[in-house]
Order: sequence, then structure tokens, then C-alpha cells
Amino acid sequence: MTTLSTPRTDLDALADSYDEQGYVLVKGLLSKEEAAEYRARSHELIASLDRGDDPTWDAAAQVAMGRATSLQHLHDAQFYDAAFTRLLTDPRFTDVAAAVLRTPNVQLHHTKMFIKPPENGSPFPPHQDHPFFPHTHHRVAAAIFHFDDAPDAKGCVRVAPGSHLAGPREHDPEGSYHLPDFPVDDLVPLEAEAGDVLFFTYFTVHSSGVNVSDEARTTWLVQFRDPADPPLTDQHTHSLGQGLILAGTDPTGRAGQA
Repeated sequence: MTTLSTPRTDLDALADSYDEQGYVLVKGLLSKEEAAEYRARSHELIASLDRGDDPTWDAAAQVAMGRATSLQHLHDAQFYDAAFTRLLTDPRFTDVAAAVLRTPNVQLHHTKMFIKPPENGSPFPPHQDHPFFPHTHHRVAAAIFHFDDAPDAKGCVRVAPGSHLAGPREHDPEGSYHLPDFPVDDLVPLEAEAGDVLFFTYFTVHSSGVNVSDEARTTWLVQFRDPADPPLTDQHTHSLGQGLILAGTDPTGRAGQA
């Protein structure tokens, strides 16, 4: 696979936009061919493992207007297929990750694969990622790799630009941490194409809709952080490979890491 780095000037512009808006959508970080390969590998993994668990939040019913929905997922795909391990350290990804964190050092927190089935793929209500794994300096971010096209009808990610500037918000823990009173009109759908990658802070309010299309929506979520930013709690420490250095070094020598 191609591993070309992004020019420094482009990275600075991406980081500036990220700081201002709380997110940046990087177009074509993967080629269409690469995205298609990862899509196929994702579906093959889900089918071969055949675990049948559904991570749909109870709070998703509010977004789905009471409609029954479903979702397929897999934690830690990099422990099942080496292609995902290679993607974690691909400079096209880690260059942007380092730029938005404003540090050369990038550490893995966890990964999740999501497949929203056609016609009734589960949504996610508005929320921040912060309540699930709060950190001291808040240098924690996510990247969503799109392995197929994600128009609004597929339940694409929606973000509230600038919402990260308000810091942590009080979440309702019922049905998983979410923001039931967050203004829906503040959320902007970020339609994406196969190969695009969305980066956002763990303070950015985001959600996604129901997949009502006739095709699945396939994404891979990678949560990453500055290794010098210690977690405040021992939440979400079960993920395989947490603490792996994806770029640079760990200046703390893994002090205080789970």
C-alpha cells in the first residue's frame, strides 16, 4: 500500500482548522481501491467471528423515533488482521494525528469497527467521547476511516462545529452517556466518500443517523492520544494494544499507563 506523507504546510492548515472547528475531514487519505479492500476485510472479519452481539445504545431509540435498529461491531481489529495493524502506523494517518494533537508522539487508545446494516443501521445520539475516558490535558482524539461512501441516508457522522470549545458537558448516563437536550440543528452532516478520514477531538459533540439506505455503512474508529496526557480514571482500559506508540516515542516511559 502507498505510504506517502502529507506536506507540512497542509498539515498545519489541517491542524488550524481542527483547533477552530473541533474536527477536520481529510479527503482521500486512502485510495478507493484501498478503502474497498478494507471494506471487504471488515465484512469478512465480522462474518467469520459471528459473535452476534449488538452494541446499539439504548438511547439510540430516541434518535430512531422508537424504530428497532441494529449494529455490528468489532473491537481491536488489528489483533485479527495485520492489514489494520499496518494502517495504524501508516504515515498518512499518523502525520495528521500528530498534527492535530500538536505533538510528534501518538499513542493508541483503542479501535472499533462498525458496520451499520442497510435499512435499519443503528444511530448514535449526540455525545462527547470525553465521559468514556477523561484525560488530564484533553489531548485525545478520534479518527473515523470510511471504507465505503457515507451519504446522509447511510447515517453519516454529524458534528457540531466549535462545540469542543465549551469543554466537557454534563451527560445523561441512561442508555450510555449522551446529550438528550443538545440542539439537533447545531449538528452538521459530514457526508464522506470511501477513503476519507474524519478527525475530531473528544470534546466535539457528534452523532450519527439511521442507515435507511440499501447498502451497509462500514467504518473503523481509532481513538488516539498524546502519551504525555495521563487518564483521570481507569475507564476503558480493556482494549487490546492500548498504549502502543503509533508515531514518535513515549516520553513518560509508560509511567502511569494502564
